[in-house]
Amino acid sequence: MSSFKAQDLFGSGPHRTAFGRQGYLMTLNFFNGGTGGGSTSQGVLDLDIFIRGRLVAESESSLWTLRNAIRSQISGTPGLGTLIDTAGRSWTGMALIGYREAGRRDLGRKFSMRYEAQFRKLGS
Repeated sequence: MSSFKAQDLFGSGPHRTAFGRQGYLMTLNFFNGGTGGGSTSQGVLDLDIFIRGRLVAESESSLWTLRNAIRSQISGTPGLGTLIDTAGRSWTGMALIGYREAGRRDLGRKFSMRYEAQFRKLGS
């Protein structure tokens, strides 16, 4: 089970953890006042972790409650917390910096919606 700030935001349905691009931020020397060729490292990219899955609820209003719980983590200055992924690995100093719902809402015996949440380790 994954969690953020000790809250089970994603446990209502299946979800997976994925890493964003990893490596160095490189800029061409031309943009740093150089004459052209070559690149300069500006440092290591911040760690991005994505949680992708499906929110599942018994009713439309319960689905809205799940959606609002995630969205409430995005307000004002990013709040840092510990992110625990589906395998039990944890990362401290993470912030929920993006959330998007993917596609339509599915209706049936249960109500569900695909989503993607983006977390970033700020100032790493």
